[in-house]
Formats: sequence, C-alpha cells, structure tokens
Amino acid sequence: MLLLWRRSLFLKTCAASSYSMPAGVVSFVPASASIDSSALEGLQAFVARAKRLFVITGAGLSTESGIPDYRSEGVGLYARTNRRPMQHTEFVRNARSRQRYWARNYLGWPQFSMHKPNSAHLVLRDWEEQGKIHWLVTQNVDALHTKAGQQRLTELHGCSHRVVCLGCGALTLRAELQKHFAKLNPGWEVQAGAVAPDGDVFLEDDQVLHFRVPPCQACGGILKPEVTFFGDTVQRGIVQLVLDRLAESDAVLVAGSSLQVYSGYRFLLAASERRIPVAIVNIGPTRADHLAEVRVSGRCGEVIPAIQPC
Repeated sequence: MLLLWRRSLFLKTCAASSYSMPAGVVSFVPASASIDSSALEGLQAFVARAKRLFVITGAGLSTESGIPDYRSEGVGLYARTNRRPMQHTEFVRNARSRQRYWARNYLGWPQFSMHKPNSAHLVLRDWEEQGKIHWLVTQNVDALHTKAGQQRLTELHGCSHRVVCLGCGALTLRAELQKHFAKLNPGWEVQAGAVAPDGDVFLEDDQVLHFRVPPCQACGGILKPEVTFFGDTVQRGIVQLVLDRLAESDAVLVAGSSLQVYSGYRFLLAASERRIPVAIVNIGPTRADHLAEVRVSGRCGEVIPAIQPC
C-alpha cells in the first residue's frame, strides 16, 4: 500500500505532455557502433518468446532524455569532472553538506524536473499494456517511467520527486519543497554550473553559505530526497518484492545499465540461479555479459523501438 501511495502522490503532479528528444542530448550519450543485425534478430526472438518479461533499466535509458549519467565512457560525470555524488553518511552527519546539497538541488530542480520520457520509455510502457512485461525495475531516480505511464514498476533507488523526513518518515513532493526553499531564500541567486545526474548543479562552497534549508514541518527533522544515496542500502522489503516478481518471470531484459552497482546486479545473479534467460541492451560492456544469452550494443532509444513484442 505504501508503494501505491507514493506513486499516487507523484502522479498528481504529472500532466500529459508531448515526448521528444531534447536538443543537445547527444552530449550525454556515449558513442556506439552500428547495431549488429544478427544480435537484433536474436533480441527480437528473445522478446517474442517471453510471456512474463522482467525488465531492469539504468541510466543509459535516461541519457537520451537529456539526463547525464555517472559512468559512461567520455561523457559521464566521472569522465567529465572530478565531482562525486553525495554519500549517505556525509548527508546525514554534516549539516553543511546538507546545505550544499540542497542549494545545488534547488537551482537544478526546475531543469531536472522538466525532463520527459523518450521513445524507449514509451515502448516499454506499451509492452506492459500489451501484457508482455510482468515487472519493471529501474535504478533511475528521475521518475521518467512514471511519467510515461508504467504501472508494474519498482523504483529500486527511490525517486528524486519525493522527499522523506529522516525523523518521522513523512513524505512530501519535491515540487512542494521547492516553494519552501523560495520563501526562505528570497533573492538568493548564484551562477550555477552543469546539472548532475541526480538533479543538483555544481556550485562552489562559498556560494551556498547563506542558503537556508527548512526542517520537516511535522517534526523538525532532517529532510532528504527519497533516494538511495551512495553508501546506503536498498530496503530489504523492496529487494524481496523485486525477487518475488523475478521468480514469477520467464525472461530478463536489461536496458541501459552496466550493472556495476550490486543493488541491480544481484537480480542477474538470482536470474542465473533460477536459469531464467537474460538479454542485455547497452552501449559498452556490462558486469553481467557472461550471463546473457543475447547481447545488443546500441542506444536503447534505437534498439527497443525496433523490437516487436509478439
């Protein structure tokens, strides 16, 4: 019930809109060779055979919507800058780190929240509506699957469109918090750098010294995006729910993930143990290539729309 409530909380803010690839998005998508036709045929046969498809998506699905990722060769955050994402322990223990994070997030939110689903998101939504997809698990926190209309969905690492109080557990919409930030910081303006994968922007420490961060309105506790920061772990209940859905499935499709993070890779190990066949669509190698029956190197937005579900 909690998961359903979280989805309904966010869906109230999602209005219908057109979906197109934004200008300049190519800068976030790593280069890829032309798609191998035999590999594409293999993926077509794989998807057609599946009756209860289990899908895992990663950052490679969202780069084509204009959201940068961390690990892509040459274009990811790690390749372009020396910046690193916020660590869970640092956020919880250090008030100055929280101030810096929220100031950056406040400036980046208008742009980050406007990103739209791309063709791959929409096709996966259609596959669900046609009964092909049994469950979809995303490692992304951008809410693009929800915006596309995906229903049978687990946001493994949470969603940046929701905020949780670490004291009482109260959930609020990130869009509502933006209004509180604006009231507490009238006239606060700084020159921001590029937007990062989780929605914040790059600022220098001296630019955030006077930024004010509100506490939870219910209990005065610490507010945090309802996402799994680096160094934190996914809740056991969520992991078990995903494992249960995997056990009910007959095939696994990975789309746009290198699976370097164990929180996602564990489901490929579980699929291997259950002898559930695996297919992977990704630019570049993945941690689970040795487990895949089918491997297609290419953009998700190019490969997935080319596949017929039946």
